[in-house]
Amino acid sequence: MMKKAQKQSAFTMIELVMVIVVLGILTALAMPRMERDRTQEAADTILSYLRYAQHMALNDYRENPMDNKWQRSFWQVKIEHCANGSGLFLEVGADKDYGGDIDKNESAIDPSNGKPMFWKNTDECSEGGDGTVSENIFIYKKFGVSSIEGSGGCDDVQHIGFDHLGRPHVSFSGSTTPDYDSYMESNCTFTFDVEGGESFSIRIEPETGYAHILEQDAS
Repeated sequence: MMKKAQKQSAFTMIELVMVIVVLGILTALAMPRMERDRTQEAADTILSYLRYAQHMALNDYRENPMDNKWQRSFWQVKIEHCANGSGLFLEVGADKDYGGDIDKNESAIDPSNGKPMFWKNTDECSEGGDGTVSENIFIYKKFGVSSIEGSGGCDDVQHIGFDHLGRPHVSFSGSTTPDYDSYMESNCTFTFDVEGGESFSIRIEPETGYAHILEQDAS
């Protein structure tokens, strides 16, 4: 007795083409979302570093009446260019020896990996560091952040520090008189550009040092 041939279902060429088209549309819709997510992650990360520096300042009393240069040692966030235009990096630390720069042993430790948040602007950073420092500080390589501009209370500066009361200061790295002349008296806004994405701004308020992402009041 002959067995009936079983029909085998399969996609037709039209159905395959339709699947490819739908996947293409979904991918196109997802791309802007991915860029927005990266921009948001960059904003959240930089905001957390600012709050981290303020937290360190609140827990490390830097005032020293015996030394006129003590204001140089405020805990701070610095954003600098790597050598040969290889990107931007962010540093958190305190210049405790008043040397003009934050040394590796003066840097904060990244809580996420236990590594120093340190780099030198004389070194390239296209590889995301050398394995001995936190890779999270290389904001160009990690997020595509290509530029920063300060305005208001931090006009034309790319760093900000905090005193033992959490108040923000600018232009304190060369201080020789502890007169709090570096105290930031008006709102500071840092605007960051992200390659292939949207720009975002972080505002820091005077007196309290409260930092938040603009247009995101809950940040």
